[in-house]
Amino acid sequence: MVSRRAFLGALALPLFDPRGFVAAMEAFQGASATGAAPSDAARDENLWRFAQDAFTVDRAIINLNNGGVSPAPARVQDAMRRYLEYSNTAPAYVLWEVLGPQREGVRQRLARAFGCDPEEIAITRNASESLETCQLGLDLERGDEVLTSNQDYPRMLTTYEQRARRDGIVLKQISLPIPCEDPAEIVRRFEAAIGARTRLIHVCHVINITGQIVPVREIVEMARARGIPVIVDGAHSFAHLAFAASDLDCDYFGTSLHKWLFAPHGTGFLFVRRAKIRGLWPLMAAPAVLDGDIRKFEEIGTHPAANSLAIGEALAFHEALGAERKEARLRYLRDYWAKRLRAHERVRLHTSLDPRYSCAIATVELLGIDTAAMQKHLWARHRIHTVAIKHPEFEGLRVTPSVYTTLGELDRFSDAVEKVLRDGLPG
Repeated sequence: MVSRRAFLGALALPLFDPRGFVAAMEAFQGASATGAAPSDAARDENLWRFAQDAFTVDRAIINLNNGGVSPAPARVQDAMRRYLEYSNTAPAYVLWEVLGPQREGVRQRLARAFGCDPEEIAITRNASESLETCQLGLDLERGDEVLTSNQDYPRMLTTYEQRARRDGIVLKQISLPIPCEDPAEIVRRFEAAIGARTRLIHVCHVINITGQIVPVREIVEMARARGIPVIVDGAHSFAHLAFAASDLDCDYFGTSLHKWLFAPHGTGFLFVRRAKIRGLWPLMAAPAVLDGDIRKFEEIGTHPAANSLAIGEALAFHEALGAERKEARLRYLRDYWAKRLRAHERVRLHTSLDPRYSCAIATVELLGIDTAAMQKHLWARHRIHTVAIKHPEFEGLRVTPSVYTTLGELDRFSDAVEKVLRDGLPG
C-alpha cells in the first residue's frame, strides 16, 4: 500500500509540464510585478500566449462555447490524474483517510477566493446541485410564490416547476430588458412583481443566454427589507468577474467551477451564510449532528476525491492570471469580434458592450438568418462551435471565447459571419 507520506512527498516533486503551465505562471507573476493596468495587459498578445499554451485544446476546431463547459489546463488535468491513480491503489483507505481530509484545504482556498468564511463553503459537483440544494431545501407551503425571470437557466426553472406540481407552490416569471443598461429598471421589475405570497426570489448574477450582469446586491437589499430570501445563480460569474461575496451580500450562492475557473468537469461550490445553514435542508439526508455544519451539503455517498482536490491547481492558475486582468482580457476578446460585427446593418447585439453590464458572453442575431441554421453552418463548414439561443423574446448565437482563444480564431469566426451576411447561407 502506498503510504500517505510517500504520496505527499510525490506531490512535492516537479511535474511534467508539457504545455507551459509553469511558464504561464511565471509570465503573469512578472506582469503583476510591473504594475501594468488590467486594460493594458488585456491587449498584450505575447503575455496571453503563455495562457493559451497552458491548455491542451484541439486547434482543429474553434470552441466559442466556453459558457457551457471549459477545458482545464494541462496541469489541472495532471493533478486530477494523479489523485485518481492514487485513489485506486487502496480506495477505502486512500479516499477516506488520506484524500478526504485534504478537501479542507480546497475549502479554505475557495473561501479565500470568494471572500467568505470556509465554514460557509460546500464543495459540490456543479451549479445545479448547489442551487437545487437551496431550491428544494427551503421550506415553502402550498400557494407560496417564487419570483424569478424568464431568462433564468432552464434546469432551475424545471426545479421550481416540479415543486409546483408536487408541493403546490407558484412560479412567477418576469421579463427583463434585452439588453439592459439601467440596473435600477431590473430592480424595479422585481420589486413590482412582489405579491402578498412571495416567499423567495431567484436571480442570475450573469444571465447565461445574454451575458447580462444583474444588480444582485440591490435586489438582495430590496428583498431583505421585505423579509424575502434571494438565491443567486452564480454559474457564470465566479472566476469570470472580479468580485467578492461582500459585493453581493447574499445568503445563498451556487456556482460551477468547470466554466470560468477551468477546474475539473463536475466541480462547483455552494455558499450559504453561516446563520442560514441550519434552516436549509440538504439534498441528501445528513445526521442531525450536522444540522449547522456546511458539510451536510456534501453528504452524497461515495464520490471521487480527484475532481475536488484538483480545484486547487485551477485556483493557482486563476490567481496567477489575476482576477481583474482575466476579466479585462475576456471583455477584450468579446469586444474584438462584437464591435467588428456590430458595424453591419443586419447585426443586432442582445448584449450591452458597456463593461458595467457584460463581460465574455455575448449574443448576436443576424437579421433574416435563422439562428439554428447559422449555428449548424458554422460547425459544418468551419468547425466553429457556438450556441443557438431561441428565447420567446429574442434569438441569436451565444459566443463565449476564453483566455485560450486567439485573435486569429475570432477573425475566422467574424469572416465566416460576414460571408453569410454578404452571400447568405449556402443551399
